[in-house]
Amino acid sequence: MSTEKKVYDVAIVGCGPAGLSAAVNAKARNLDFIILGSEFCSPKMYKAPEINNYLGFFEVSGEELRQAFLKHVKAMEIKYKREKVDNIFNQGQYYQLISRENIFKANSLVLGVGVSNEKYLKGEERLLGRGVSYCATCDAPLYREKNVAVIAYTEEGIEEANYLTEIAKNVYFIPEFDINSSSVLEAEIIEDKPIAILGDNLVTGVKLENREIDVDGAFIYREVTPPEKLLPGLNIIEKHIEVDENMATNLDGVFAAGDCTGQPYQLGKAVGQGQIAALSAGSYVYQKKKEE
Repeated sequence: MSTEKKVYDVAIVGCGPAGLSAAVNAKARNLDFIILGSEFCSPKMYKAPEINNYLGFFEVSGEELRQAFLKHVKAMEIKYKREKVDNIFNQGQYYQLISRENIFKANSLVLGVGVSNEKYLKGEERLLGRGVSYCATCDAPLYREKNVAVIAYTEEGIEEANYLTEIAKNVYFIPEFDINSSSVLEAEIIEDKPIAILGDNLVTGVKLENREIDVDGAFIYREVTPPEKLLPGLNIIEKHIEVDENMATNLDGVFAAGDCTGQPYQLGKAVGQGQIAALSAGSYVYQKKKEE
């Protein structure tokens, strides 16, 4: 894993409408920033057959609007790194963002991580940190020569399963999406629906619709990592990040925008909040540098 030495002014997590809007405004404010997102920005918008409530664009598909957003970003010479952030830690003077391959540092954060439609599995929250993990990079060494399950709602889980096969004794891959079996190398593919994570104090297995498998750990990969699992200490209200009118969270230097802040889940709201969050992050950074 590589660690960048530089500390960015702002790290933007998520490359959907909120994240891209934040990036455009961070660029306009001459902030030194980085934007980190998944391989495919804003799959929710991409799937929309027609959008009519975004000012200036009407009777367009979600993909057409997504391409317009990306064209705007490209014209401003903004590049995003195709890396999913697994964990963020407050290091006092800066925040440390951990992805599969790299560690980044930033004085402030804009979280535009969206919301997940998938519900927690029974036992998942209770056993988090006791066998349930969302980050193979962080926790894989704990399962050397042990049996683990990878429950994947997105293709990201394929790469994580391949990584885990280098460390764990047996890896059971449970895909909740259409998959080409050749995509997974050493992992055993189990085509069944996960129902629950089993165990009292530690994970002992995964219950599926048609069987149970004995494992020591369960790695779960969704399109969106729940924000409270991404950055410990965030105030969460009904699974959304609590923010004020400046998009500030309860943590110093951390701002949030878009669907992750709550309903309504609308493009116009996400873009507007992304702008406010970037401007607020910029003000925070400038004040911090002034005090130093």
